[in-house]
Amino acid sequence: MPTIMSHVAVPLAAGLGLGQRVIPRRLLVAGVLASVLPDFDVAGFHFHIAYGDDFGHRGAMHSLFVAFLIGLFAIPFSRWLQARREVVFTFVALSAASHGLLDTFTNGGLGVALLWPFDTQRFFAPWRPIEVSPFGTHLFSSPRGLAVMCSELLWVWLPALCVCAGLMLTRKFLNNKSTSTVGKP
Repeated sequence: MPTIMSHVAVPLAAGLGLGQRVIPRRLLVAGVLASVLPDFDVAGFHFHIAYGDDFGHRGAMHSLFVAFLIGLFAIPFSRWLQARREVVFTFVALSAASHGLLDTFTNGGLGVALLWPFDTQRFFAPWRPIEVSPFGTHLFSSPRGLAVMCSELLWVWLPALCVCAGLMLTRKFLNNKSTSTVGKP
């Protein structure tokens, strides 16, 4: 898996790139939380749930179905999140889904149960450039941890930064275009 810090890159890039009119700050925070929520399945290790079980790490909690449910769960909070229901659902669900999808690009583990509960098969992306993150924070000070962080900077944060910049430039272009045509026939 990418580290929990890198999973937040997707909602941050989309939210900051789209701007506060589309993704208010509270919704951005909800998206960030949704993007890390799937890794709470590591608690299963304390309950002797095996890694490869449906509810083991990268199992059900990493599925697109659970991401959909997380998006549905967020809808009643739309007013508090200061956005329309469909925006809340879409942003939160996609933020949660990004977790499992990013994990498919790592070079380790057993794969991701993206299609659970319809299919328990675990998947990897055909191209897996992201170094799998070690469990535990003590390894981040090791050479292996440094390799993981460099890999994530290159394959997660740099593309996220490019997406964010692209969205910001598009938003600026569209705003300039709409203000330059105001009052013209």
